Amino acid sequence: MKHWFRPRTLRGRFVLLMLVGVLGAQVTSYGLWSWQADRERMIQLDTVSRNLAESLAATVRYFRALPYEYRHIVLDQLRDMGGTRFFVSVNDHRIPIERTHGGRARELVARNLRDGLTRELGQLELHIGFSRPADLRVFNNEVPLNELPAHWAHRSLAMAPLSTPILVIQMPLEGRHWLFVATTLPIAGLLDEPAWFSGDRLFVSLAVLITVIGLSLLGIRWLTRPLSVLARAARRLGDDLESPPLAERGPRELRDTAIAFNRMSERIRHQVDERERLFSAISHDLKTPITRLRLRAEMLDDVDQREAFVRALDEMDQLVKGALASVKGLDLHEQAVTVDVDALLEDLVAELAVYDTPLRRDGRAGEIVAKPLALKRCLANLIENAIFYGQRVEIVCQRHANQLVVIIRDDGPGIPEAQRERVFQPFVRLEPSRSRHTGGSGLGLAIARHIARAHGGDIQLGAAPGGGLAVRLSLAPGGNLGATERNITSL
Repeated sequence: MKHWFRPRTLRGRFVLLMLVGVLGAQVTSYGLWSWQADRERMIQLDTVSRNLAESLAATVRYFRALPYEYRHIVLDQLRDMGGTRFFVSVNDHRIPIERTHGGRARELVARNLRDGLTRELGQLELHIGFSRPADLRVFNNEVPLNELPAHWAHRSLAMAPLSTPILVIQMPLEGRHWLFVATTLPIAGLLDEPAWFSGDRLFVSLAVLITVIGLSLLGIRWLTRPLSVLARAARRLGDDLESPPLAERGPRELRDTAIAFNRMSERIRHQVDERERLFSAISHDLKTPITRLRLRAEMLDDVDQREAFVRALDEMDQLVKGALASVKGLDLHEQAVTVDVDALLEDLVAELAVYDTPLRRDGRAGEIVAKPLALKRCLANLIENAIFYGQRVEIVCQRHANQLVVIIRDDGPGIPEAQRERVFQPFVRLEPSRSRHTGGSGLGLAIARHIARAHGGDIQLGAAPGGGLAVRLSLAPGGNLGATERNITSL
């Protein structure tokens, strides 16, 4: 539900904005139009009802002036020949009119008729009401209006078929008779309350809304296409620094963006080239001492020591080559293979025994698909940190269905909770010393986390039971290994 009101894409947000804008404009314009139409209807109804009051007053005066014995003759002639828009009859009593639903329009008509007739005829008893054609009865309340001859009702009421409310005015005459006058307004629909959601208006609103949505989708797609091109170019730049530059064309804002992007990519390529040249020089300078050390190692009499030195020098040589490759955004030149983590930890424990710090292992890690040198570098950094800051180190391995967890605990001073994420930043050291055995260079944890995340895992820091630091390394057995050491270039 949350994403429905807050789309993730820019295109979706544009569409939502257009929908809200169009709906708001339609509701506002429809409200204003309805208010104006209702206002004009009431003005027109006021004029019509005042004119109707004058016509009705003239009719009443005419029938009042007729002798009693001529009234029925005149009424019969008018019904047969027409000539008046009122249905008039004289009854022996007042016919009760069933009350219908009122409203501002009917109240306005009744008030204007009462005021007009009182002004023209003086104070008199008036009964004004509205009736549905199907409920109205005439001639002493004995004959339904619908049963009258068509030329009587329809011609007099000027309405065929009879469907609109009928206005009925009754007033007493001399001799205990009642004058009955029925009429309809000359303009149909004036008494009807406005329908706010009529079918025609709803159809027009939906048609406008669908049209706007369609045009908005086309327009937004056209407008956001350059952003998609820019996003693809950024992804290509992340994978290949030699990707072609963006075309610097289109509106001014897009041209400026393309120019800025091309300049940025050029600066990145230039910086990477500079780093590559720097690391090439460093690696070239390191090859000579490494070669000399290898030659001296070959002269050692102790076979075990000689093989250990040669392995260490081979790893150093691979690290130097990997540092140069990492500048280009590539990983170490080694293939992901099945690694026996228990054997790897045993080798590390044996190599780190020179520090005279007790190392205790618990649990089995099993095998994992990983890059051996990168994984060894990650574990070595974490274990060495524990050795440098603690007197005892415990390594606990836990194997789950889809995750390998290695927990490294020490009894050192630990790291405050507020600083635990900060120490993963490059060159951040909580201990100001430059000593290798205390402060270090501030790269170990950063490099270890990059390697762990490249293997589909992560590293979290916590407090060890009884004090000290607990480092939790999680690895996915089939993690994403395509970017191992890629981000070390940022270190």
